[in-house]
This record gives sequence, C-alpha cells and structure tokens, in this order.
Amino acid sequence: MGRYFSTIDIFLNHLDLARKTLLIQPKTHQRAYPAKSIAENPIDKKEIKHAAGLMRVNHAGEVCAQALYQGQAITARSMVVKEKMQEAAEEELDHLAWCNQRLYELSSHTSYLNLVWYLGALSIGLVAGMVGDKWSLGFLEETENQVVRHLESHLGKLPEQDEKSRIIVGQMHKDESKHRDMARDAGAADLPIFIKQLMAMSSKVMTKVAYYL
Repeated sequence: MGRYFSTIDIFLNHLDLARKTLLIQPKTHQRAYPAKSIAENPIDKKEIKHAAGLMRVNHAGEVCAQALYQGQAITARSMVVKEKMQEAAEEELDHLAWCNQRLYELSSHTSYLNLVWYLGALSIGLVAGMVGDKWSLGFLEETENQVVRHLESHLGKLPEQDEKSRIIVGQMHKDESKHRDMARDAGAADLPIFIKQLMAMSSKVMTKVAYYL
C-alpha cells in the first residue's frame, strides 16, 4: 500500500510541475525577480519587439528544460539522480516566472506552442532516462551546455538599454552553468557527436519558431 501511495505521490508531483510549467503566471517565483529594482529605460517599438521575441525564446527554452528534467526524473534509476533532476526543475521554475514577467512588462506573450515544446521535450527526457543514468546526465549536461551558449548569444543581441532583460538573462546564465556542472560532477557520459548535432538542430528550429510564435 505504501508503494502504491508513493507512486501516486510521484505522479501528482509531476502533474503539479507540468501545471506550473504551462500555466505559471507572473510574480509566482520563489527567488526575488532580478530586475525588480531596475528602472525601465526608454526603448523604441522595434527594439521592444525584438527583446520580447528573445525573451519568448528563453521562456520556451525553459518550458523544454522543465519537461526534460521531469521526463528524466520519472525514468531515472538512481534516487540521487531523480532528486537532482527534481531540484533543478524546481529552481528553473523561477526562470519561467522571470521570463513570463518580463514578457508581461514588454506587453507581449509566451509562445503559443508551449504545449508542443513541452510534450516533445518530455518524450526526449523519458527516453533519455530509460537509456541509463550516466547517459541521462550526459544529455542534461549537453542541453545545459547549449543553453549557456544560447544565453550568451542573447546577451549580445538584446538592446543595450534593456537592462531588465539583460539582468534576467545574466542570472539565468549563472544558474544554467551550475546545472551543467552538477550533471558533469554526477558522472555524465560524453554524448556522441551526432547526438549533440541533432540536439543543436532541434534547438535551432524551436528558437526560430518561438521568436515569432
């Protein structure tokens, strides 16, 4: 009976995380909003639209990260790995809320295809977890590696005067670097080059579509 309830609890926990991922509203983060005390600098309409597109991509990326972590946590064999995945997923809910709030401030919206991004990443996470913990961690490490590079590129693309978005992306960059190092230290395997290239191609498609939709 205890095992039955444990399974139900795990299912309900992941269902709650899925709800938070797809329905989270501005200002529901646990950590303080990094841009709270930063004044909104004047930005022209074209730059506002560009900043919103980039932050929408970042938000969609966090939706994918949440789904990936959740899928891997469900199928991971080691309780230590499960706990690390769940811990990272909880931390990154802040990223979702920060991006969501910034989009709200920019009078824009999150991606209309978030459910698609979520289901696709969840499927990948489930498969990665079933392959084995070291490969699952390797997949996580490479995902975070690509996210870190992606955020670095956004810091170069965001309007200089958009300090609020830049501070948010900068904090996300620090957190993602920490998660990448966590996976490496936990024994992540080095993925084959063709897997890394396939991941990069998938990310590129999501990035281009989410910028507009």
